Amino acid sequence: MISPYLIIFVLLAYFAMLILVSRITSKKEGNDAFFLGNRKSPWYVVSFGMIGASLSGVTFISIPGWVNNAQFSYMQMVFGYMFGYWVIAVVLLPLYYKLKLTSIYSYLGQRFGSSTYKTGASFFLLSRIIGASFRLFLVAIVLQIAVFEPLGLKISFVPSVIVTVGLIWLYTNRGGIKTIIWTDMLQTIFMLLAVFITVKSIMSALDLNWIEVVKTVKDSNYSQIFFFDDFANNPRNFFKMFFGGAFIAITMTGLDQDMMQKNLSCKTLYESQKNVFWLGIMLIIVNLFFLSLGALLYLFAAKINFPIPEQTDYLYPKLAIGGYLGVFTGIAFVIGLTASAYSSADSALTALTTSFSIDILNIEKKPEKDQVRIRKLVHIGMSLALIVVIILFKVINNSNVVESLFDAAKYTYGPLLGFYFAGLFTKIQVKDKYIPIVAILAPLLSYIINYLSVDYIGYQFGFELIILNGFLTVMGMWIVSKKRVDKIPEVI
Repeated sequence: MISPYLIIFVLLAYFAMLILVSRITSKKEGNDAFFLGNRKSPWYVVSFGMIGASLSGVTFISIPGWVNNAQFSYMQMVFGYMFGYWVIAVVLLPLYYKLKLTSIYSYLGQRFGSSTYKTGASFFLLSRIIGASFRLFLVAIVLQIAVFEPLGLKISFVPSVIVTVGLIWLYTNRGGIKTIIWTDMLQTIFMLLAVFITVKSIMSALDLNWIEVVKTVKDSNYSQIFFFDDFANNPRNFFKMFFGGAFIAITMTGLDQDMMQKNLSCKTLYESQKNVFWLGIMLIIVNLFFLSLGALLYLFAAKINFPIPEQTDYLYPKLAIGGYLGVFTGIAFVIGLTASAYSSADSALTALTTSFSIDILNIEKKPEKDQVRIRKLVHIGMSLALIVVIILFKVINNSNVVESLFDAAKYTYGPLLGFYFAGLFTKIQVKDKYIPIVAILAPLLSYIINYLSVDYIGYQFGFELIILNGFLTVMGMWIVSKKRVDKIPEVI
């Protein structure tokens, strides 16, 4: 077992580095730097940092653990991401830059009205709070396993969560997105370096070189990527996962203030588009690397007769922190997990602050002297919201974190998909006051259909459920649309 004192020392040094970066990047900066980095972010730094934000602690732990039951089927969804990123680059980004948006949900207000605007922003807030909470939950669990329990400290889960979120608040409260761009780059480096060190450790333990590793993983029972069988009942069928992945990329990146806020901080539309295209290519390589790590972890566990945890999310941390892969690898794991979780959670906190300040509180209409004060208070409020939801997740969670995350996304991002599809590709003008009802009914109907589909029509939904959710949202908007449209806004 790795010394908890050593882990504490390493984490303190790590966060000291992040706080130093925050101080350097946030000197004499106001809301424009916090929200959009003064639109001066280098695209290649944004793109590399977004790897960590896209993958997060969920990928770092759960994707390797997922290999036991799902093999490499996750890559089918990653391939779908590429199509989704293409849509983002050629359809959504030009719109956002043309309208010079700070919050991407402002478009909904211009296209449909205030209720649609507020509803879209509210669904983002709900989606991102849930997603960020799932990710930070993993870090809090590891702190319990690696630090508090070995020290015999009877510290409950709640203080772990407060420390976890408090550290994010500490280094993001001044610089916002301007700080996040650079800390995400550093955290992505640490995350990928941790995976590389782990793979090297397992290679040494199994006496394999790089060529033999590739062959071993390929010949294992874990390496199957494509599943074309049983379209109706297999949620990992290629077509379900590919198109589900495409729409998840569109919604969870292109319609997500968190991810788009970084893109909008780039100097020009062209640089932002390059960022998205390169992100898609790099994610294919990185996810394949993570899945290969998962296969190696199971092969290593079999060799040393290590019992597979009931929750496979814990396989990687138990092997690494338990010292089975060496002290250096264990330390690298802790830093990598922390980096991966924080690289998505810190930007999420910044995006939540941005969206609530602009979309809900209309901060831009407030007196200039009050804007910074309001933003800081919102930042604290969003930090508290994350703490509460993480604790709730600890109480109710009983399934794989990856599946829980995407299950939530299927329902909360569906209305956003419907709103933007209707706005961009139809001439619908809605009775704006009824849109909140549509946004609630569409996910509810999606849930009911998903629950009944296997028994009544012999079909099991996978990640493509988000498409159904978006479709039902568009149908609901059509039902509450105005009969006659005199003029369609130019923002279409």
